[in-house]
Order: sequence, then C-alpha cells, then structure tokens
Amino acid sequence: MQSSLQAPAGMQAGGGESGAEACTYTTDEALSRLGFGRFQALLLVVLGTGWVAKAMEIMPLSFVGPSVKEEWGVSGEEEGLFASVIFAFRLSFPQHDPSFHFVICRVGFLFIALVTGIAGFLCAFSPNYASLIALRFVAGLGLGASHVLPTWFLEFVPAETRGSWMAAFSCFWTLGTILEALLAWAVMPILGWRWLLGLSSLPCFILLIFFGLIPESPRYLCSRGRASDALLVLETIARMNNGSLPPGTLTSEPKKRVDHEIDASVTTPLLLPEDNLRIDEVTSSKSDGINAFRALWSHELIRSTLLLWLVNFACSFAYYGIVLLISEASNSKRSCASVEAHLMQPKDSSLYINVLVTTFAEFPGLLLAALLIDRVGRRVSMGSMILLCCASLVPLAMNLREGFAVTLLFCARTCIEGSFAILHAYSPEIYPTSCRNTGVGVSTSIARVGNAVAPLITVTLLEKCLEKEAVFVIVLALFLAGVACAFFPLETKGRDMS
Repeated sequence: MQSSLQAPAGMQAGGGESGAEACTYTTDEALSRLGFGRFQALLLVVLGTGWVAKAMEIMPLSFVGPSVKEEWGVSGEEEGLFASVIFAFRLSFPQHDPSFHFVICRVGFLFIALVTGIAGFLCAFSPNYASLIALRFVAGLGLGASHVLPTWFLEFVPAETRGSWMAAFSCFWTLGTILEALLAWAVMPILGWRWLLGLSSLPCFILLIFFGLIPESPRYLCSRGRASDALLVLETIARMNNGSLPPGTLTSEPKKRVDHEIDASVTTPLLLPEDNLRIDEVTSSKSDGINAFRALWSHELIRSTLLLWLVNFACSFAYYGIVLLISEASNSKRSCASVEAHLMQPKDSSLYINVLVTTFAEFPGLLLAALLIDRVGRRVSMGSMILLCCASLVPLAMNLREGFAVTLLFCARTCIEGSFAILHAYSPEIYPTSCRNTGVGVSTSIARVGNAVAPLITVTLLEKCLEKEAVFVIVLALFLAGVACAFFPLETKGRDMS
C-alpha cells in the first residue's frame, strides 16, 4: 500500500471556488460513495473465515459430549460443563477497552489462530476428563476476540446496506456449522470424538495466512484525530473499488443532523469531545476505557445497554438450547428411559442427519433477515423473529413424532439465526465510535453467560426426563427478549454510524 498523502483529483477540484470555504466529508459519506466493492468482498471472506473457524470449534458440543460421557463415565452436569467451559474464558478477555481496538482487531486473528487452534488440537490427546476441560477452557481464550470480526467488518460497509451485508456475514457461521455436522457424520462413527476435535481445530490455522492484511477502521482513526491515516485507508478502498472519494477534505467531526425519530438528547455529544482528539493515545488509553464504560450507563445509552444485554443473553441461551434439543428430537423411541441411551450412541445416523437438516435452516433465516432489516427496520424485524421462534418451540413441550419435532426445530432455528443476524448488525449501530467496542464487547460477554448456562441447564433437565421444563425455560427467555425489542429507543435503519 502506497503511503502517499496526495489527495485524489476530486478533492483538488474542490479548491476552485473563490472565497468559498472548502467542503468536508465524513468517513460514512466516503464509504457510501465508494459503495460495496472488491475491498469489502475481500474483507468479507477474510473475516468470515474466522467466523467459520469459531463455529467449527464451538459446535462439536452437539456430538462430543455424549461420547465423552460414555468413555469416562461422567455425570450429566459434567457433560454440560464440557459444552459450557469454552465460553467461560471468553467472559474475561480484555475486549471492552477501546485502547485495545487495534490490538484486538489485528492480533485477535493470532489469538483465534494460535491459542484456539493449538488448544483445540491438543484436546484430541486429552488423557482424562480434567485435562479436556482445561484445554477447552484455554481454547475459549482465543475465541474471546471473535466478537470483533463482525464489528470490524461493519466499519467498512456503507450505511444503506449495512444490515443486509451483516446477514451475509452471518452465513459464514452457518457454513461452519454445516461443515462441522458433515465432519462429525464422517468421522465420529469410524474414528471417534478425538479425531473430530483435532480436525475441527484446523480452520483456525488458516487465519495465519490473512494476518496483517486488513487495515484499521477509518472511523476509529478519525475518532482518534488521525484523519491523515484514515485518508490513506479510504484511498486504498477507492483504488480497489475503482471509485473516487468525495470532493473536499476528510473530517473527523460528525456532521450535525436533525433526527425526527428520537429525542435530541439521544444524539452523540459524548462521542467525540473535541478537547480529547489531541490527547496522546498511550497516556489516555486507561481513562478512555473508563470513560467508555461509563458512557454505557449515561442517560442516553443506559436503556439501550440493558435491553441489549437481555436480548443477547436470551438469544444465546435459546440458540444452544435448540441445538441440544435436537438430540432429544432424534430419539426415535421418544421415551424418558431411552433418552440417556440414545445420547450415548455416536453411530446413530439420525442425530447427524437432524443436526445437518436443522443447520440448513439458518440459511432461510439469514435470507429473511437480509430482506427485512433494511426495509422494515431492526427492532420490528428482530422482535418478530424472536417471537416466531418462541411460538415454534412451544409445541415441543408435548410428546411429538420425530418428523414433526424436527420440523418445528427447523423453524425455530430459522428464526433464531435470523434474529442473531439482525442483532449483530444492530448492536454496533447503537453505540458511538468512542464506546462502540466497549458496548459490543460487554454485551457479547453477557451473551457468553447465556452460552455457558444453556448446556448446563438443558442437558441436566433432559437427562432427568424434564423435557417440558427445558422447553419452558427456553421459551420464557425468548418471550422476554421479544418483548424487550419493542422498548429499544433507537431505530438505526439507514443511519450513519456515529
């Protein structure tokens, strides 16, 4: 990448107006003019690969837990702990401090590739249950940076198509879950769970190829007063997209706008205080982190923050609860006494088939989200899909035939994945640049609590033949999340990211 600071021809042309003040443009205006081109497509593939690796490291919980339980004779609670422990370390990863923005965005690739990849691979050689849990715990450290992948992608996407492309980004998660289901079907009946864990870690190492290729976000650079560095990034995007930047000068000051949908108090005066722009980043990073966390509790953001935590927790809890219910739906006898025996049969193809079929349900969910998010809006689309997922799960409290149960789980997984795609697009849009990484990071940590709790509760209840109770807990969480969507104060459809 050339380091010349020469302005594009379009910018030089702006100086011809006599006596007129030079015009300026923001990063959002530049990205809108450049559109979605080759640069964003490359970014989508690179960051999406990390999403595939993440899915393939997490989704073995559907297959490996029962086999580990059978081999080492662990209890149902310990089986659930195997699925939960990978989320635990992710709660404590230092993802919330904006001073870590560059480190996480760039070096986060190395964490996923090396820490998760190595620990995941070593799981295949675990001599006992304790060492397996410890290695899964370490693998969670690497995945602690994974939340930044979609956020980083959105920083380069034009505002008018941001929601649709976020849904497209989520397809990489679905691709990873499908690859994992196919791999489990091919490997588990013949080679066992150790080979599955070892092979599932290999996509993490592919990320090493892409390390260092992606530049820093121009929005973030502008928020730090580094407009010249942001201009270099935008010029690179313009060259790759065969486009040109707007005439004028790039500014880090957000343009004032009138928003008729919300109160004027919900604008972003706390985002870019002018006297902070020239503060040295090294000496101010700690205070910036404290201020960013305090901003989440400000009058303007506290309601959105609490509602976002609730929706993240409920959707994450429900997603992994639905995945684990597939094992129960795959039980052809559908009797309480046979549940435990069925969960311990890794060679039973019905489990792999049902997991694969319901995984494909995520594609129509993503398509539906892409169609609705930039037309209907974030809040209505997300709330409607969550409540539809809730309605799909209610009949599972009864003793249904396997085909009908799998059909309902297909519908539920369609809706929950669609709501996740919208949630991933909506979460970064709620917060301004100065606390965006903090807000998304904290809400992601709350989601990890839902991830970790779901296997512990669901597996324990199913093992004790309390299927109705397991379904009720998931439905209750989803209902509260669906209602919460109606109370978000901000609709971000078509809005620039602050």
